[in-house]
Amino acid sequence: MSLLTIGAFAKASRLSPKALRLYDELGLLTPARVDPVTGYRHYAPEQLEQARLVAWLRRLGMPLARIQRVCTLDAVPAAQEIRAFRAQVEADTAARRDLADFLIDHLTRKDPAMPPTATPLGIHYAALSDTGRIRASNQDTAYAGPRLLAVADGYGHRGAPASAAAVDALKHLESDGVPAGNLLDVLKDAVERVEHAVHGATGVGSSPADSSHEDAGTTLTAMLWTGSQLALVHIGDSRVLLLRDGELFRITHDHTLVQSMVDEGRIRPEEADSHPQRSLLVRALGHGADATPDMRLHDARRGDRYLLCSDGLSTVVPTEEIRRVLSGTPEPEQAVRELIALANASGGPDNISCVVADVVEHQHPRSARH
Repeated sequence: MSLLTIGAFAKASRLSPKALRLYDELGLLTPARVDPVTGYRHYAPEQLEQARLVAWLRRLGMPLARIQRVCTLDAVPAAQEIRAFRAQVEADTAARRDLADFLIDHLTRKDPAMPPTATPLGIHYAALSDTGRIRASNQDTAYAGPRLLAVADGYGHRGAPASAAAVDALKHLESDGVPAGNLLDVLKDAVERVEHAVHGATGVGSSPADSSHEDAGTTLTAMLWTGSQLALVHIGDSRVLLLRDGELFRITHDHTLVQSMVDEGRIRPEEADSHPQRSLLVRALGHGADATPDMRLHDARRGDRYLLCSDGLSTVVPTEEIRRVLSGTPEPEQAVRELIALANASGGPDNISCVVADVVEHQHPRSARH
């Protein structure tokens, strides 16, 4: 068998000799032969395919430990692993883009050459939560106020106090002044406050013999109104939908196992709604859960209508029916009632919570809280 020197192999694979030595030490790309006297490494031509794959994956920015895993897989699962990495990169890029947009907007507003903001905007809102037709109790919490909109969907033995604690821990944002430049820091601090509140409500830190807290927690999807923007905090599978110019957009991404499978190409989007594990969360507020939030900023327009809802609505009522109600029902109070009626008419298998908020020209706030 004709072997290649490390120099020749490096040139053919487009990997440097230094990288090849490192990959040998890591067990990622072991030479076909190492001279016992000189220590020179020699590679077989058939190793070039794996070496080129390693080179391509490094160009993608994939960590070496993950590359090592990909190289042990057959073609199909290796492609799935790369697809999963791509989804992660896209999510990270989106988060950085949102932060960059916020900073650009914040600095632009400081520019004295910029004209003053147009007509001040406000929100007209309503919230409603319902037990549904199957569940014995309601573990959801829905809230709408002049600055804060929130839906939390509790689960487990103490899901109801968990969801209530999550929303209550944010209500200080209604009265506290939040400088625009500190908004994301305020939201991050608020999430930490929420985590502590949920842990207290579910019994974390109680007697080791009491393990009821281990299966308890909540989702949280909330928006903070700043006068021209809505700042989003999102953990779990409750959703935010935006009706703008007659079109309905979903602006949150479900933190569920099934959504991860869709992102990674393991199942098709149309298979997600009927998947037996569709309710299994990969992020939540609770004992041992990943509580990393999505945080984003949305510029508001007059005429926008936002819907925050638990999965008792979104997984039961077709999207087109939701769009019909949102676009055809003038008042938020009426819209939340009609949406919950639709979910119950479809069997009401879960608790149902809705918050509807309209962006309007600034006026004395009217509210409906139930």
